[in-house]
Amino acid sequence: MTAQYWEPGTTIEWVYEGSGQHAHLPNVRPMTVVRDDADGLVAWLAPGTPVLKPVLTDGRETRHAGPVAMFTAERVLKLDIWRGTGILKVSPPGKPWSVWHFWAADGTFRGWYVNLEREHVRDWAARRTSTSDHVLDLWINPDRSIEWKDEDELEGAVVAGRYTAAEAAAITDDAHAAIRDIQAWVSPFSDGWQDWTPPPAWKVPAAPSTHNPSLIAEELHS
Repeated sequence: MTAQYWEPGTTIEWVYEGSGQHAHLPNVRPMTVVRDDADGLVAWLAPGTPVLKPVLTDGRETRHAGPVAMFTAERVLKLDIWRGTGILKVSPPGKPWSVWHFWAADGTFRGWYVNLEREHVRDWAARRTSTSDHVLDLWINPDRSIEWKDEDELEGAVVAGRYTAAEAAAITDDAHAAIRDIQAWVSPFSDGWQDWTPPPAWKVPAAPSTHNPSLIAEELHS
């Protein structure tokens, strides 16, 4: 069977599925395909892009509930705007993480962010690539020094029952595997994406779709 890929310039939805009691509340980010081939999917989240995301019922980000309650507190979906600079995301094939490239407002490259997550599954008809976030993350500075992020939230996820201790240990093992890739400086770290800039003609994508618009009706009309 011939491999199937999206053409550069295609608008897709990069989706983080909800889990447990929040399984019906995804995080949906419309993005533009930069490259898609056997080496992985590369997509651009432009500044000002409308996004759909779960928030606490008072509208705050879920992490404001704390490292345990952020996994159990009630949530609603909010239609929002991606603020700040854009992010270039790379989903390498066969890897349980994606690599995000960040820039400062003046265009200076800030570093790489490794987002631990389930390997992506594509829905070609809906033009979606879906995964689930694994909480733990890594930050790589331009000098290639590495910082661990959100270890307390991974511990909180175990306390909250989102993961078992064994599942959390497996996620930590994935982080160590990513570090080995960073230390070896293999793709996508070595691909030079930090020098990439989006084509001026690219437009900001439209608001994301949802299979249940009533979930965000209150947010849209508030």
